[in-house]
Amino acid sequence: MACFVVPVAEAVVTSVASHILESKENNSGKITPDNLRFSGKLKWLSKLLWGGSLLLAFEHVWHGEIKPFFPFLTSAESPESFSAMLSEISTVGVGMALTVTTAWIGMLIISGIAEKHKKKSMEEIT
Repeated sequence: MACFVVPVAEAVVTSVASHILESKENNSGKITPDNLRFSGKLKWLSKLLWGGSLLLAFEHVWHGEIKPFFPFLTSAESPESFSAMLSEISTVGVGMALTVTTAWIGMLIISGIAEKHKKKSMEEIT
């Protein structure tokens, strides 16, 4: 129905936050590779959320649950289906957003370990 709404909302927030953070990092004067900056890592989350949300929205269009005219979602046409839609958003949508965010946190942990390993090996060389 509308489970993709929560990941889209999180994607919007992370996109805006990454752009703001990137501009602050650029103005700070520190020169570091983009992949080491937190704004770059936040863009990973944003891309994961946008990609998954677009795929889900396409699936909902494919199954006729989204239409090109108001109210856009077929589940928003009656009070009974609207209640079911809100229930799905609060359970499935939040669950999907949390799963993607948890996967991103795992990516951060792995990249942090790799960055420390690379820094340590570079120190050993010099």
